[in-house]
Amino acid sequence: MKTNRRNFLRTTAAATAGTMLVSPAFAINAAKSRYQISLAEWSFNKALFGGEMTNLDFPKVTRELGIDGVEYVNQFFKDKAKDEKYLAELKKITKNEGVTNVLIMCDGEGMVGHPEKEERVKTVENHKKWIDAAAFLGCHSIRVNAGSRGEYKEQQKLAADGLHMLCEYGDNKKINIIVENHGGLSSNAEWLTGVMKMVDHKRVGTLPDFGNFIINRETGEEYDRYKGVELLMPYAKGVSAKTNVFDANGDEANMDYYRLMEIVDDAGYKGFVGIEYEGSEISERQGVMATKALLEKVFKTL
Repeated sequence: MKTNRRNFLRTTAAATAGTMLVSPAFAINAAKSRYQISLAEWSFNKALFGGEMTNLDFPKVTRELGIDGVEYVNQFFKDKAKDEKYLAELKKITKNEGVTNVLIMCDGEGMVGHPEKEERVKTVENHKKWIDAAAFLGCHSIRVNAGSRGEYKEQQKLAADGLHMLCEYGDNKKINIIVENHGGLSSNAEWLTGVMKMVDHKRVGTLPDFGNFIINRETGEEYDRYKGVELLMPYAKGVSAKTNVFDANGDEANMDYYRLMEIVDDAGYKGFVGIEYEGSEISERQGVMATKALLEKVFKTL
């Protein structure tokens, strides 16, 4: 049934495109969507690591590309979390450019589900500065990793403990703590939804990533992406639209974006959908624009 619906929607979208050539007024209405598009800074990681772009340039580039929101990666301003002068400058730039600060993706700050309590507490302390920075910038969330060690259920308990501590601090700043399916057990949606239930806090949530469902790179074990997104969406406070390769029609070659966004839409999600281009066949800028075009095309079928 859903497959037939998707095929119908694609055909309708194509017909609508033809109608829009004749009716500009209808074109404006058809282009409206309840979704806004944001841009994950990782999409430009090569330019940033290569010194061709800085974190302060990122909001400007985002606006140049006609995108409304920015999703920062802490690696690109690692030493600036407590630098109020720097953060004030960044906030001013985003205001001037008319883009929304959405979230900060945090890496390299420790293991949220570390087996040792002392290390979990240390990890929480390490993340507090990013919660503060996110609050200062006007973001709604920080993205963390739910890394742990041990058996399946034990890792759930450990990750839930670390996340709950983070949520308690985030509550004071009105910042959500969201977890991406980001490798290991976090890419097992059943495991991650179990963690969400254990945390049981209004500030905790997920950031479903369309592409990050590889549980074990060595064995090639992978979780079904469509089932994974469906399970994670009830807890979602963000969505990461990962792309790598595009076909001749401008669709993602390895994912059914119509099916994925239908799952997002059916869940009643209303927030930003974040572009995260990780391919290498075209430039970073071209990849971001191709993803934006794909999302806008798909949005019209919803």
